[in-house]
Amino acid sequence: MSNDEMPRVPAEDLNPLIRLLDAADASPGAAALRARTYELLHIAPGIPAVDVGCGTGRAVAEMSERGTEAIGIDASVQMIDEGRRRRPDLDLRVGDAYELSLPDGSVAAYRADKVYHELDDPAKALGEAFRVLTPGGRIALIGQDWESFIIDSDTPTITRTIVQARADTVPNPRAARRYRNLLLDAGFEDVSVEVRTGIFTDATMLPMLSGIAEGAFAAGALDREQADRWIAEQAARAKAGRLFLAIPLFLASARRP
Repeated sequence: MSNDEMPRVPAEDLNPLIRLLDAADASPGAAALRARTYELLHIAPGIPAVDVGCGTGRAVAEMSERGTEAIGIDASVQMIDEGRRRRPDLDLRVGDAYELSLPDGSVAAYRADKVYHELDDPAKALGEAFRVLTPGGRIALIGQDWESFIIDSDTPTITRTIVQARADTVPNPRAARRYRNLLLDAGFEDVSVEVRTGIFTDATMLPMLSGIAEGAFAAGALDREQADRWIAEQAARAKAGRLFLAIPLFLASARRP
């Protein structure tokens, strides 16, 4: 069964985060970025692979369709339940990035997509990645720098405040810019870093923009009128086809010696 054939439920019945992730993951840019990780991981038939922070399992499905023995692990029971509903044939497990339920040296590929910014201790998670990888195994990390969102608006000062306030709510908002050094510190070799920029100009990401403004209001970084005015401007831009959001995504890869 391909991703396009996955059983569907009405969008209104899905968790808002799952709806947002589905929309983002369906974009051509996201698909190309996932495919690039499979290249860097040397994905091939028969190799064991793990996707940490797998969400509902889209990458696990794509790696499985390439013949890998793919496992998906996520801390969210709801994500795993939804993934199992969509693809009962996948090996999806609830688990912790710090303590993976895998033997030492049991996988040849380790993938984590937009996960490490949510971790209090990325170095500990990389130590666990090093443990489960075989010698010569590959790792690929994807993530956005939460202070680097680029949003066009009529009020750039308020926009900067909103972006920074949202970043301040993330456990490790600058984890992606640290990927290279974190991998080197963990003992990985052949470390490389690439960047891709996701650009959104329609209403797809409007819920995310509204969400970061609401988060800034909740944190006391701006008042209700400022938040409402900023959200209304972004909604008007989306309706007119004038919204502009750019999110640089960093892709780091390395080899376990």
